[in-house]
Amino acid sequence: MTRKRIRRREERRSETPASPPVQPGLAGGQYKPLSDADIERIHEAALTVLERTGVQIVASECRDMLQKAGATVDAALNRVYLPRTLVAQALQLANRHVIFYGRDPRHDLHLTGSRVYLGTGGAAVKVLDLETGHARESVLRDLYDIGRLVDTLDNIHFYLRPVVARDMANDDIDVNTFYACYAATQKHIMGSCYFPQKVAELKKLAVMIAGSEEAFAARPFFSINFGFVVSPLRFAPETVETLTTAVRAGIPIAMVSAPQSGATSPASLVGTLVQTIAEELAGITYVQLLRPGHPLLMGGMPLVADLRTGSMVGGSAELALMNAAATQITHFYGLPIYNTCGITEAKVPDVQAGFEKGMTITATALAGANYNHHAAGMLESLLTVAYEQYVIDDDIGGQVMRLVRGLEVNDETLSLDVIHEAALGEGHYLGHPQTLALMHSEYVYPHTADRTNRTSWEEAGSWDMREIARHRVRQVLQSHFPTYLPPALDARIRAAFSILLPEAIMRPT
Repeated sequence: MTRKRIRRREERRSETPASPPVQPGLAGGQYKPLSDADIERIHEAALTVLERTGVQIVASECRDMLQKAGATVDAALNRVYLPRTLVAQALQLANRHVIFYGRDPRHDLHLTGSRVYLGTGGAAVKVLDLETGHARESVLRDLYDIGRLVDTLDNIHFYLRPVVARDMANDDIDVNTFYACYAATQKHIMGSCYFPQKVAELKKLAVMIAGSEEAFAARPFFSINFGFVVSPLRFAPETVETLTTAVRAGIPIAMVSAPQSGATSPASLVGTLVQTIAEELAGITYVQLLRPGHPLLMGGMPLVADLRTGSMVGGSAELALMNAAATQITHFYGLPIYNTCGITEAKVPDVQAGFEKGMTITATALAGANYNHHAAGMLESLLTVAYEQYVIDDDIGGQVMRLVRGLEVNDETLSLDVIHEAALGEGHYLGHPQTLALMHSEYVYPHTADRTNRTSWEEAGSWDMREIARHRVRQVLQSHFPTYLPPALDARIRAAFSILLPEAIMRPT
């Protein structure tokens, strides 16, 4: 091919950009650790647990509603036994077309089928300082700064509050957490809420940003995750009360069951799956009584305990396996799943972090898990985050999503004419029109992993991946100050709430 033809081809490509090689919401489902018969047996076992063992629920509105619907209550034991028919009715009512909205529709999460999204997660209490590399307590400013960083990373599709603001009182934490996230990104926001009375404040804040109650109801752009169950099989009274308030307020939720195999669930990985599904089905049954069809994620995220120490471990094949299996079971019900991946026991962004994250994210994404949280930023068994880890994990996420996309086999991709032309012509494909046409749509190129030769790498400073990521973080934090909360709206919010993030941080001179 002549240089002139190549140049014309490049000009045409610049006029009609190729589709990106990966995008949010690609369909997974290629990895299936369970057979159909396995899934049926686990489902039936979970129903048996709910009928025979039951769930501990103290005297409450929740217990009364379940009893009225047909559950059997042993008040002396605070035990509620759910018949199969009641669970089946709840599953019929559950919402199978859940969308978690972004404030910008480009960031909407269509959580149906096996569509895959990757995002942040956690409630870390430490941050690796970007300059010193030492761990320090997380503060409100981190929620804003990490959010600004995530706002620029295409393979992080949602922003689940990653750290706890340790520099403020409990009474201020909920509103300020969500405010800092809203100021930083228009991606879907998820966080926690610890007190029922705070739910109204969070909704009021969201309604102010949306512009009206109707606008928020049409596109609720935040959600709350609830660890509603204390494993094994015990509803957490205060959390369930807050969950009840959120559901009645029309706020989407994720229902989190996270037992640890060998500690708060059986050492048998399959037994842990049975307990996880039983806990989730009990929660879903209650929510359908509260508000049938309420948008929720089935939050089965089984964890693993290192049986030598009893501590939780996330960067393990067992966790990847169980969360992939939980995805299959959730899809058996036709529901979307909130699960976990990307956890590591590494204390810094190193080789251990890379292999543990890559393994678990790949497994759950290929299984078709919908809402993959913890997929970016986490270190030290969820205790710590690092700014540069978000950039590295975004790079990992791009490669994982390429695996999820898979291969498209058709007349064009079979390339028979291309092979014929190259074999009878120049003997290579580097200048072929197909190569130029596909180089930006068929292939994912890393932004942080280095692919240069050693000489070029040394001439550029011999930076490893972590240092390259740090450089990217510094650039973003020095330049990216989005105005997602315009000054007039921000002034009204500050008049209505005790907002503790200084305006000077958000609008530097």
